[in-house]
Order: sequence, then structure tokens, then C-alpha cells
Amino acid sequence: MISRYSILPLCFGLCLPSLAQDPVTTVQPIGEPSATPAYPIAPEFSAAPATAPAATPDMAAPSPGSSDGTSNTMAPSWETQKQARTYLLQIPAPRGQITDRQGRPLAQTRVSFNLALNFPTSPPMSDPETLAFAHEQIALARTLLDKEVAVSDGAILKHYHNRGLLPMDISMDLLPMEVQTVKQRAPERLSLHPTYQRFYPNGALAGQILGYTGRNGRQADGPVQNNETLWPVAEGREGLERTFDLQLTGRNGQLNVAFDATGQKASEKIVIPPQPGANVITTLDEDVQRITEEALEKGAKRGAIVLVDATNGDVVAMASTPGYNPNTFAASYKVLEADPAIPLLPRAYRSAYPPGSTFKVPVGIAALESGAIKLTDEFSGPPSIEIGRLVFHNWKKSDAGMLDFVDALTQSCDTWFYQVGIKTGAAPIIEWAQKMGFGAKTGIPLESEAEGRVPTEAYMQKVYGRKFLDGDLANFSIGQGDLLVTPLQMAEAMAAVGNGGTLYRARLVQQVQTYNNQIVTAYDVMAKEDLGIDPKILAAVKKGMIAVVSNPSGTAGKAAIDEVQIAGKTGTAQWGPKAHQRDAAWFVGFVPADKPKYAFAAVYEGEVGESTHGGTYCAPIIAKIMRQLFKEDPKAKKTSHPRHRTPTPEPAETND
Repeated sequence: MISRYSILPLCFGLCLPSLAQDPVTTVQPIGEPSATPAYPIAPEFSAAPATAPAATPDMAAPSPGSSDGTSNTMAPSWETQKQARTYLLQIPAPRGQITDRQGRPLAQTRVSFNLALNFPTSPPMSDPETLAFAHEQIALARTLLDKEVAVSDGAILKHYHNRGLLPMDISMDLLPMEVQTVKQRAPERLSLHPTYQRFYPNGALAGQILGYTGRNGRQADGPVQNNETLWPVAEGREGLERTFDLQLTGRNGQLNVAFDATGQKASEKIVIPPQPGANVITTLDEDVQRITEEALEKGAKRGAIVLVDATNGDVVAMASTPGYNPNTFAASYKVLEADPAIPLLPRAYRSAYPPGSTFKVPVGIAALESGAIKLTDEFSGPPSIEIGRLVFHNWKKSDAGMLDFVDALTQSCDTWFYQVGIKTGAAPIIEWAQKMGFGAKTGIPLESEAEGRVPTEAYMQKVYGRKFLDGDLANFSIGQGDLLVTPLQMAEAMAAVGNGGTLYRARLVQQVQTYNNQIVTAYDVMAKEDLGIDPKILAAVKKGMIAVVSNPSGTAGKAAIDEVQIAGKTGTAQWGPKAHQRDAAWFVGFVPADKPKYAFAAVYEGEVGESTHGGTYCAPIIAKIMRQLFKEDPKAKKTSHPRHRTPTPEPAETND
């Protein structure tokens, strides 16, 4: 039996980077020169988590044969040549990193050390001798690590009989302090066995976007075969890890190991060094993502917030709560799956909600652009209005009087929009909803993105067997009925309103690049459509959205802050089956109001029976985020639209 454990310590001395000479990877954004290295990818062990390792194709390696690089070749005799055995083993490559827009790692690979048991070379041991030896070493391991180490007798014997020439892992993923203890005090038959582990340095941050990985098989326990990998490699199972699995996966290296007739290792050589996977550079900003997630988690049990760059559609932050930590996903999967709050659901792009009164923005644009109304036209705002045989109510109990578009948007007057929606008709509203990106996926590279729904005439005929009636149009005009929108879609639509009418394709990934900064794939900023909104109409929409926050009659006074002027629109809609109906409360818009840097959409999922409102629940969350983002930006200070009121509580019955 060949059972000499000398392969892996030398193998990893060759194929993992030296701590003294760490190769460095730099994330280089498109169009920007490479500067100082963004982050090292060689392993380090300290109180902080280790950073990701790298293995470069041109890495220098010691001469094969022994750990000190000296030659240890077989004697050129006929007997040795005839009985020699050679194994070709694959060395797994480190998985590439996923970073934020500045190159800060969000997902990376670290070196993990297992404690391994090395069986004696010769003579062959009987089963009782094997178990006695293993039990003695495992007892030493317990003392060394000061923790429980348990391995079944069956596993010990199976490994010894099938794979005695390789180490047997008995304790996985040691802590840095444990690694140092083993290095200093381990007996001869216990050694460190390095492997790679996927690691998320920020814990749960952006977890639902990054996704998670799993092993693409189990650790081999049968007889050693040529071309088998030294340990199972990671593969993406969800999120960006899954979408870019092929690019993130590196190329395995090859280790050739030869043994002589006595079972002694004769030579060892890395024929092909492992090549790290490519890096995926996202559009996310780690700082903005953290601020957004913290504000959302403190302000809502369930909900989502999306922030996009209003000038180009880049997703800067995309948060859902509750979420999960990819580092502990495997261990906590059953708990996550059973959680009624559904933490596995990325609500920001995979859930669609009725938008409520936030939809009054595209309805107003449709009415004005189609010529159904003019900016100077006024309509009444009574407490209720009869349509067909039904009575439709405004959220206010009092008569709002005669209102033009800006006033109606400011107050979010439902009865005004009922009349205007019916006067406009279904076709213009459907057209503008679709032009603004509703009812279609944004195209981000994540699986199962919800496309939402814009009910069309064909949809109404198929589902209800009729065309749009006035009652349907009344519901449609305030964002209720069968209309569904994702937070990501809404944020992109608000960016188009804020930037002057350009709807950009949502961009979550800037580029994919190799470890040495060669661009593999670049995803350019792309304008999907110039909406061609009349500047006067657009100015009126912005004026109304500013007044929603700043005017005493507005519905989002709790969003008003001193640091920057926010333009927004609130909304609240009934959502879900009637027996378990809940409110979806919204606040959407852009900031700064005069020259937007960010567009945003926030949604709060109410509990069954809980009365929620966008202005009460979502607006304060956005205010908290913007206060942090603009606290040191003197250019964003409000000048032309100062806050001049103390927000008042909203009525109990409201669509806002």
C-alpha cells in the first residue's frame, strides 16, 4: 500500500502564493487608469478574516521532489521503472472576486486550513492497528485544538484502504489561532491541509445580490483516480455567483506525483499551475449599500429599497429585508427556508407590488402628452365620486376644491385622477407605462427577475372577458387593480423623470476582468429610450414632486431634510389575496431635485391588518439615507426650495 502523506504540503507550497511575495490584483474600472493596487488576494492570517488567495500561471515553483526544492528522483533501474506509480491530480483554482464599483471585495476566496491525519507509510496496518493509530492521533488533535474532533471508524478504515497516500481531514476550516497552534505544536502525524473557501468579507451586505456557492460534488473517498481534484471546487448557486459562475471559475492546475516500488514519493511536479477565475466588478457602492441596508432594516420588517444613478441607470444600492449571510447560508438554509418572512426572496427585483399613487406620475404624463388635459385645466377634488354603480373615494375626507395637475399631484387627490384617467383612456396610460419600463424586465444579470404587469386590453379580455371599463380606469389611474411594479423598475422610471426623459437600461455589472486586469467583457451604459417628454410637462411633474415633500399640502413631509432637496411621490396600495390582504407602502423620487444624482424607490410591506402609508413609513427611511449621503456635500444644500412646514400625520384611510 502506498500511504505516504507528502503530496499536499509540497503541492500547496507550490500552488498557493507565498506570504512573503503576494501577487496583487487591481480592479480597473472602464476608462480609468490603474493606480495603486485595490486589494491583495494572497492569504493572510490575523484577527481579521483572510483575504482572497491567488495563483498565477507564471508563478515560480521549487524544484519537484521535496519541500525544500531539492531533487528526489527515482533510481534509473529497470525494477523501479517497472513498478513505479504516477498520479495526475488536478489542483483547484481560486474563484474570482466580486467587487463593488471601486474594487472593494464583496465576495472573494480565502485559504482555509483543515487539520489532516497522515497514515504511516509501511508496513501495512491491520484494521485494529489502523483504528488504534487514528484514535490516538484524534485524541491528540482534541487536546491541540481544545475542541471536539470526531471521525467515525468506518470513515477511517475507508480512507485508509482507498486513499492512504493522501491526508484525511479530521477538523475543517481552522481558526487563525488554531492554525498557529498546529504550526507550532502539531505532532508528526498531524498536518495542515490547505484548501479554498468562498468568503464574503462584509457578511450579509448585498447577500441576496451576490448569492452563494456550493460544492460541485463531495469529497472523494474511493480509490485515488488520475485527474481527480484534490478537493471539490465551489460553484455558484444563486445571484451573481450563479450568473457569472463560468467567468468566476478558474482553470485547474495539474500536479504529477510519482512513487517508487516501496511507496516512497519519488517526484512531485506542478505541470500546469492553477489560473484564478476572472473578477466581476459591479456598479454597487459598498458604502451606499451599507447605509441603505441599515436604514431599511431599522425601518421595516419586510421591504426593499433601490438607489440608481439618475444619470446613467447604474444600480448603486439594492437592498431587501430580511436577508441572509452567504457565509453561513449552508448551515442556516433550513431555518431560512422555513422563515415566514421569506429572507431568501430578493424583494428589490424579484417581487412586484401594486404601485399605488406613485403611478400618478406616469398617468399625469400620459394625460398631458396625449392632449387629454392641459397643464392649466382644473378638475374638482371631492371626497368621493360615483363611477357606474360604485362610489370611489378620495383619501381625504374633505373637498379639495378645483385643482390643476401640480396641485393634484402634490395632494395626491384620488378623485382628481379618477376623472383624468377616464378622460385619458387606457391606451395612452398603457403606452406611457410601458415606455417608462413597467411590465418588462430591466435586464439585470440576475435570474428570476420579475417583469411586473401592465394590464392591457388583451389582458383584460383574456382574464375578465371584457375591455377596460370606467371603474377599471379609475383603479388603474391610482396604481391599483392588476398593475404590478418592482422596486427596481420604479427606481429606473424615476431616474428617467429626474434626468430629463432618458430611460437607461439598468446596469448592475460594469465589467468582467482577469486577475491581471485584462477586460473580458464590458457592459456599457445604454439608453433604452428617449421618452421625449415635453419640457414644460416634465417641469410640472418635478414641481409637483418637490411640493409633495416641501409643501404643507404634500404627503411626504417626513422626507424633508436640511441637507438636500428631495423630489418624491408617496403611494399605498392594497396587495395580496383578500383573506390576507396587506398594504404595500411606497416612496419614490430623485435627489437633489434640481440636478438628480440618485433616483430611488422604497417599498414597505405592511402586516395583515396593519394600516401603512408611504409618507409615514417609507419617507422617513429615505430621509435617513439621504441625510447620510449628503451630509458632507455642500453643493447639495437646499437653496431654492427650503422646507417650510412641520409634517402632520396622515389620515388613517389613504392611498398615500
